[in-house]
Amino acid sequence: MTRAVWALVLTVLYLFLLAPILIVLVESFDTSTYLRFPPEGFSLDAYRQVFANDAFREGFKVSGITAAVTALLAMVTGVPAALALSRLRFRGRSAIEAVFLSPLLVPHIVLGLALLLIMAPIPLTDTYWGLILAHLGVTVPYVVRTVSAALVSADPRAEEAARTLGANGLRTFWRITLPTIRPGLLSGGVIAFLLSFDETVISLFVSGQHTVPLPVAVLQYVEYRSDPSVASLSVLLVLLSVVVVVLVERGLGLRRTLRS
Repeated sequence: MTRAVWALVLTVLYLFLLAPILIVLVESFDTSTYLRFPPEGFSLDAYRQVFANDAFREGFKVSGITAAVTALLAMVTGVPAALALSRLRFRGRSAIEAVFLSPLLVPHIVLGLALLLIMAPIPLTDTYWGLILAHLGVTVPYVVRTVSAALVSADPRAEEAARTLGANGLRTFWRITLPTIRPGLLSGGVIAFLLSFDETVISLFVSGQHTVPLPVAVLQYVEYRSDPSVASLSVLLVLLSVVVVVLVERGLGLRRTLRS
């Protein structure tokens, strides 16, 4: 195939991927009282409705708190797991790796139902900690992967030299290992934050009346209404994700970390 044909194929592919986002962006400025395309007119009323909606504001707070704590705990638990799987050789290592990968392979609706059956008797449903623990299961594997990728490029001889010079394990980790894995760790934390913030299926099973994350609040809203404010909220969420990823890319080199 010639270069022109490849360029045409790639252009069509990008248009196919970007078309839904572009349509939602245009629809977010519609003046109509219901979703329709093309829009009747253009205004910022739908964005004002988003910020005036109590359910959306509360959902944003719940999702923000849940995602922040989930990302922090995912980093705290993901680092020792990645260190153990990358540096140690022990019986059952493959099985433990499979356990960490299982949340990525099992459908979220199955995980959500299982978590509901486990959490309901405790009870942890309709609580922040229930949401956080549920989201940890699907975010920790990403932190383990990004930290493991960073450890591949690390030189174990630097850690051995530090221990030879008298540094204990904690000091060696703090001074040598942590700076080495910091890009992978923070990149994994950002991925965990975005995944937790956007998690819908599992949140449907473990949330309730008092802790309603934003994705669940949006689903409850569109169940009875379909107006441009939903499109406006979608645009704001896309912008939030883009801003976070761009900041991480500029500060840490997210693409270089993931490629490694």
